[in-house]
Order: sequence, then C-alpha cells, then structure tokens
Amino acid sequence: MKCLAIADLFITKDMMVQGLKKLVEAGIDVTVREWIHENLEQLQKDNLTIENGGSEVVELPDTLFEDIETFDIVITQFAPINTKLILAASNLKLIGVLRGGTENVNEALAKDRNIEVINTPGRNARSVAEFTVGLILSEIRNIARSHASLKQGKWRKDFPNGAFVPELEERTIGLIGFGNIGQLVGRFLNGFDARIIYYDPYYKGQNDFEQVDLNTLLAQSDVVSMHGRLTEETKDMIRYEHFQQMKDTAIIVNTARSGLIKEDDLIQALQNNEIAGAAIDTFDHEPLGDNSPFLQLDNVTITSHMAGSTNDAFRNTPKKLAERLLEWDKKKS
Repeated sequence: MKCLAIADLFITKDMMVQGLKKLVEAGIDVTVREWIHENLEQLQKDNLTIENGGSEVVELPDTLFEDIETFDIVITQFAPINTKLILAASNLKLIGVLRGGTENVNEALAKDRNIEVINTPGRNARSVAEFTVGLILSEIRNIARSHASLKQGKWRKDFPNGAFVPELEERTIGLIGFGNIGQLVGRFLNGFDARIIYYDPYYKGQNDFEQVDLNTLLAQSDVVSMHGRLTEETKDMIRYEHFQQMKDTAIIVNTARSGLIKEDDLIQALQNNEIAGAAIDTFDHEPLGDNSPFLQLDNVTITSHMAGSTNDAFRNTPKKLAERLLEWDKKKS
C-alpha cells in the first residue's frame, strides 16, 4: 500500500516523516511531498480562501501529481483534495486530513468514488483552549493595551473598562460550541472558580456545567467565547442584535472562525459600546489591512490567527492520524 503525505510550512516534511513512522513500520510505503509557499502568510491566505470557498478554489502544483495514480492513501493538512486530484488518483481509497474539519476535501466526490475520509478532531484543542484563556485575561485585564502603551513610552492606567475591571472568580463564562476545545476551555476556567455555561444543540454528553439556550447564555455571560464549526447554519450566528442582548460590561472572544460573528456588526457594537470589549484571533480578510477598523478600536485585543499554531500541535497531529489510519487498515483487512 502506498501513501502520499503533503507537507506544508506548518507541518513540515521532517514532522511528517517522524509522525508517520508507524505507517512505515506497518509496511506502508510513505512518500512525503511539499506544498510550497514563500511564507506562512501566503499559506494562511490559501487556507482561508479554501475555508471560505471550498476545495476547488485553489489549484495544486503539478509536482504533487507525479505518479498520483499509484497511491492508495493521501494525507493532507491544508492542501486541497479537489476534483482534479481525486480523479487523477485512480487507486485512492482513503484521504487523511490533519485537522479537525474537512473543508479542503471534496467529500461529495470522495463518497461517490467510495473513498473514505478520516480527520483528526481535537488535534489542536489544547493549543486553542490555552490561547483562548490568554486572550480573555489579556482583554479584561488590559495586558496587551498596557504593553503597547509602555512600548510607546506611556505609563497608562486609564482603560475603557477601568470602572469595572473584573476577576474571573464567580463570573459567568458562556461557551458557544462545546466540542473538544470548548470543553477544555470550560475545564481551564473552572479552575478560576468561574461559573461555566454553554450552548451547543448537538452536544449530548455528560459534564458538570450547565447547558442553556443561546439567549440565556448571551444575557448572563460576562465572557462569551466562540468554539463552533463554521457551517451554513452557524454563519453570522452572532449579529448586532445579539450584542444588544449582552451585558455592557461583557466581552466576546473568537478563536474559532470569523464567519461565526458578523464582523461589521461586531465592529459597530464595539464602537457603540454595546459590549465592553472583544478578543479576536480570526478575521474575514487576512492579514488585516492598514485601514481596518479593528486597528482604531481601543476596546479590542487582536492577534494574527495564531491560536492553534503551536509546535506541539503540529508535530503530534501526524502521529494521531497514523494511529487512526492503522485502525482503518485493520478493520478493512
């Protein structure tokens, strides 16, 4: 059995080789090729384009198609597995995706051709969850604003939330989406003695936190944190009217997908002080332009789409996928 693994600037060729060792030990012939970009910014741009437009909107270079018809398995992180590749890979039986979602795979065509698609849910859950907690603290305690002021030679003590800077103890944290990441954020913030509530109509598991409807969550929360997947159903699920339901001392945090929040409405809500602030890691257009309204706001903490980008997450993901692929191969044989 032959496997083609497509590396990139986040999961490098060396990481892929090391992470897929168990496949080689199991007798699978693994070839690693690189989807080459000049820099991380260009890779992120392609990734965002694919997430918004699907697997067909970005073309792969011809170098990745060499002997493609001989491979039984294709492994990818961000590279699109589109119509051209699937039709060319005439022997393809399995597509392995090194991420929680499969937005970069033409799943409909894969299903038509009886090609199974396996992903790695929760692969960067801890990195995103830890980052989320950091953003919450940075925004409510003005850490980033104070840092930026000191770098400019200003000893700043006056902040937009200066009249009500909170601690997290006994504050209500509302999690929208309660998958792997949301559950970890809940666990972490529970250690701060915060009250954790969540909204997720698809979650059926057992936990120690309170499940509520969306309106209740927005009205009661001091911090609203987004952890859902972006689908047609969840696109723009938080709009201006939802910010009006929130406390004027509350903040909203998004380390998931920008499309979950209607960005123009968020900017308007921040400008009008409908809420106290926001902490945002993902945007409709990346990188942010010089004229982005986010750059003019004093009640927002912004970061450059980096919540899931830890070396540990990228290095360990091929190992996790290799284990899943071996389970698939065992069941098939």
